Amino acid sequence: MTLEQQISQQVRSALAEDLGGKALAENDITAMLVPAQEQKSATVITREDMVFCGKEWVLETFKQLDTQVEVSFLVADGQPVSAGSPLFTLKGPARALLTGERTALNFVQLLSATATTTHFYAQKLAGTQTRLLDTRKTIPGLRLAQKYAVKCGGGQNHRIGLFDAFLIKENHIMAAGSIDKAIVNAHSIAPGKPVEVEVENLAELDQALAAGADIVMLDNFSYSDMAAAVAKRNKVAPGTKLEVSGNVTDEALAAIAKTGVDFVSSGALTKHIQAIDLSMRFN
Repeated sequence: MTLEQQISQQVRSALAEDLGGKALAENDITAMLVPAQEQKSATVITREDMVFCGKEWVLETFKQLDTQVEVSFLVADGQPVSAGSPLFTLKGPARALLTGERTALNFVQLLSATATTTHFYAQKLAGTQTRLLDTRKTIPGLRLAQKYAVKCGGGQNHRIGLFDAFLIKENHIMAAGSIDKAIVNAHSIAPGKPVEVEVENLAELDQALAAGADIVMLDNFSYSDMAAAVAKRNKVAPGTKLEVSGNVTDEALAAIAKTGVDFVSSGALTKHIQAIDLSMRFN
């Protein structure tokens, strides 16, 4: 399913959730206090510094509610915005604006939070060769949405799911018999798919490099061992990429980048986030 298709589905589900299973504005009993013919305009602002993300979710929300609603954006996805700044304006039937407000803002506050956190992390790596990756630690049903937000914030996407790349971890290795066997089997099962293996020490790194892993994830390595891993990789298998994972904090990013690894992945981009404080007011 494409991101566009998921946006439509996500918005439809969110509206149905808010409207008692019926995606009809007429089921918003509070909005029905306003005359059906009443027209209004409104502005949505951010109450804190942020990186904006969520334009298509806003458009889809009001498209599904009432095509008479006009949405005008004052910022673009991926754009840093200061607290107090207007993000977009709305104009149309007052009932539709009231009904769609929370659904639209829920998507924007979440996706902007992911984009904002990613931007903060990515800035710590600016000027280095190390690139920031997300993980599969996403909110269920919103993976493509959050991965889109990561890109808006200046990060890059790791694998989307269990289908597009191998990530061989401890339990896979134990079940397969060895790192070498797991990697060989992976290349046989799905030729051409990237094969990444997680290692916990330099001895396991040696095995992964010898077996021809495309990417090696260094799990909870010390800085000195990260640097040693880079030196080994450069000597033995310069085409293999190295990724750091495990307890990655924003304070550690600069030190990790100094070791020369290619990637650092962090679940914090999508799971340790705090929704952006937004507000919509009628003009």
